[in-house]
Amino acid sequence: MGSAEMGRRLGSTTLRVLAVAAVYYGAAQIGLLQQLVRDQVTPLWPPTGVALAGLLLMGLRVWPGIALGAFLVNVSLGPSLLSVLAITAGNTLAPVCACLMLRRAGFRNELDRLRDVLALVFLGALAGMSISATIGSGVLVLSGALDAGDFWPTWSVWWAGDAMGILVVTPFLLVLRNARWPSRAGPGRWPEAVALALGTVSVTLLATRTRDTNLLFLVSPFLIWAAFRFRLAGAAPCALAVSTLAVLAADGDQGPFVGKDVFANMVTLQAFNGTTALTALLIAAVITERDRTYEEIKRVCARLSVVVSRMEPRPDADGYPPGTRPPP
Repeated sequence: MGSAEMGRRLGSTTLRVLAVAAVYYGAAQIGLLQQLVRDQVTPLWPPTGVALAGLLLMGLRVWPGIALGAFLVNVSLGPSLLSVLAITAGNTLAPVCACLMLRRAGFRNELDRLRDVLALVFLGALAGMSISATIGSGVLVLSGALDAGDFWPTWSVWWAGDAMGILVVTPFLLVLRNARWPSRAGPGRWPEAVALALGTVSVTLLATRTRDTNLLFLVSPFLIWAAFRFRLAGAAPCALAVSTLAVLAADGDQGPFVGKDVFANMVTLQAFNGTTALTALLIAAVITERDRTYEEIKRVCARLSVVVSRMEPRPDADGYPPGTRPPP
């Protein structure tokens, strides 16, 4: 490999690392608008979703971008430089380990199989994000920023926020990377997509702002609609929009989150967001698998029909099938 080629590859990798760092930092600033614990632990932490999506799409070589973005975010929040470095290490190690586990499980970025969604949930979100939550909460306790009795409440909020970032943001970015408008889509698909978007946002605003009656269940039909009609390309954006509006309502003490303590709001919020993400992703994956199976069956039937037609006996010159010519 020539020096020019190596220079181009190094430049490309550097640009990707800087891009990941910039997007990570921007996503963190958005996430910090809804702090629940010590102004840095939030119920939805988008940078984890950005980090895992970056690793899945561009490879493990962009991990320095995650570390740089995490350091820039935490340097103004951490109690000391040593604590910042430890938290940065946890924030970097968690998505890297999640990416390695997903690759080991044969994960595909298209999220078009049920096993891919389950792997993202259990390996990427639940298992992988326990690393950052444990390191981060432990550092805050050891540095004296938190009391020892606050370790598990902080750990639960940290872990849930990172996990929700994986479940909500990562699928959206993976879909955005591979989004293509279907070539066979009729003219009615655009109005349907607009109606779905407006309906989802309107019903979510109603459900998360109504105080006396819990109407969160009204969002489910729109998620099912998105998954059935638009597959993951519709389910992922709808889940992201619903979860974001729910987090804003919880942060503003509105709707079903009025008058409750932080723990109660976290349980309600994360149960709702988790159900939202799982409903959208699982149904979309199941429908996509069904469609792919149907297409495979059609192709097999077409091949079988060709084989059968070739095996049929051909008529003779007068048009009689073999063995059916009348006697002279």
